[in-house]
Amino acid sequence: MQNAEHAFYEEDGTRFVSSELTRGPWDAGSQHAGPPAALLARALERCGAERDDLAGRLLGRITLEILRPVPIAPLRLEAAVTRPGRRVEMVEATLLDVGGGPLVKARGWRLRRATVDLPAELSSATPGSAPQRAGRPSGRPGLPAPPESLEPSSVFFPTAHDIGYHTAMEYRFEVGGFDEPGPAVAWMRMRQPLVAGEEPTPLQRVLVAADSGNGISSTLDFTRFLFINVDLSVHLQRMPVGEWVGLDSLTVPEPTGLGISDTMLFDEQGPLGRANQTLLIAPR
Repeated sequence: MQNAEHAFYEEDGTRFVSSELTRGPWDAGSQHAGPPAALLARALERCGAERDDLAGRLLGRITLEILRPVPIAPLRLEAAVTRPGRRVEMVEATLLDVGGGPLVKARGWRLRRATVDLPAELSSATPGSAPQRAGRPSGRPGLPAPPESLEPSSVFFPTAHDIGYHTAMEYRFEVGGFDEPGPAVAWMRMRQPLVAGEEPTPLQRVLVAADSGNGISSTLDFTRFLFINVDLSVHLQRMPVGEWVGLDSLTVPEPTGLGISDTMLFDEQGPLGRANQTLLIAPR
């Protein structure tokens, strides 16, 4: 991880001070949804930190409702277990503007970790052994080329901003690109920590990248259209290994102003899960 003194956020007491690295493509004063998603995932991971059994729990699904644009400003978090359970529990977190109302709400299912004796070919426990889809959304079965074999992308949407989410993340495309409309297969990794002084957890690495499905696979001209997601749902079968998170994404806009983005998530060992977004489609 480069330049550890820089991060998406700095923790200051009960506040999280946002840096310019959180800036998204739609507005100079608003954040990309990836960093807030990862920050909320951090809150869900830590919720109930005083409990002895927390390390034995895994988040299997997180859904985020983006209520308002997230400003590049100090933020605060609230989190709680809202449905306790011995084997399954629901946790919720809210990202709030300091002095204002809620910006993003997250809800997740946290499941008890257990050892289950399964045939090797039915899980991802053995690299390369997990069942493969007959065809992914982009029509590419199997795994993409490893990130080390691909060139870093130097192209992003023409936002006119020198610093933002796009400079804090590294992209390597096997299929598509920001200047190539249509389905895309790309690797992503964080160049900077989520919170200053902390090593990102595997869950945080997934969430900071998963919101980029509609960006890497956009089908519309960025200068003419908006294709902004109002939510993000991430279903995980396991946590990633290593720094790289892969996205195989497809975006479908409709003339009604509704759209969706569907993403298969993976790492170098195989599939991780899925990410889906509901999109607002509109002319600028």
